[in-house]
Amino acid sequence: MNDVNPRFQAARLVLALRQAGVTDHRVTEAIETTPRNIFVPRPFEEDAWDNVELPIDCGQSMTRPVTVGVMLQALGAEKDHTVLEIGTGSGYVAGVLTRLARRVYSIDRYRTLVEKARPPLEQMGVTSQVEIRHADGWFGWPEAAPFDRIIVTASSSELPADLGRQLAVGGVAVMPIERDGQEMIIRLVRQADGSLHEAKVGIGTFTALQPGIAREL
Repeated sequence: MNDVNPRFQAARLVLALRQAGVTDHRVTEAIETTPRNIFVPRPFEEDAWDNVELPIDCGQSMTRPVTVGVMLQALGAEKDHTVLEIGTGSGYVAGVLTRLARRVYSIDRYRTLVEKARPPLEQMGVTSQVEIRHADGWFGWPEAAPFDRIIVTASSSELPADLGRQLAVGGVAVMPIERDGQEMIIRLVRQADGSLHEAKVGIGTFTALQPGIAREL
C-alpha cells in the first residue's frame, strides 16, 4: 500500500516536469491539480502520480505525465482557445486541457475508452467544457472547426490533411511525427497560405494513429 501523501506526489511530479524543461507555470499547475488517479485503472492507482505509462483498456496506454507536459507547453493553449484532441484514451489529457482552454473536443476510435473517460471528467466537474466523440480521428471534428489548437497523442508520418484544414490560421498543432526512424514531438503552426511551419520539440514513444473506428471495443 502506498502511503505517500498525494500532495507530495503531485509536487514530486512538478519537479520532474521542471527538470524536463516544462517551466510554463500554467501547464505545471494544470497537471498538479488534475487528479490523474481518477483516470487510472484501479490496479494501478498507486502509480498514478509517477512519471510512467500505464495500461488502459483496448490495448492502449496513458502517456507519461512529463511527456504530456512537454506537449502541452508546446501547444500553448490559452483560456479563450478551443482545442481538438485526437486520442481521448483515459480522458486525462482532456481533463488537464480544461484547466488551460475554454473548450475541448476529444475523439477516440474506441467506444470503450470514450465511455470510460466520461465518469472521471464528470467527477472533475468539467463536462460543460469538454465533449467526447467516438469517431475516426483522421477526419477531426469539422462542425466545431476551426480550432485554435490541436493535439494528437498518436504518431503518424504527417498531420492528417483534414486536421490541417481544421486548424485556424496562426493555430498550433502538436503531435508525434516519424522522422529518421524516431518519433519526434513536432510543433506545427498554420500559415496564412495553408502551409505548416514545423519545429522539433522532443522525442517520445507513442502508439500509431490508426484510421477508422474500432468495431468491437
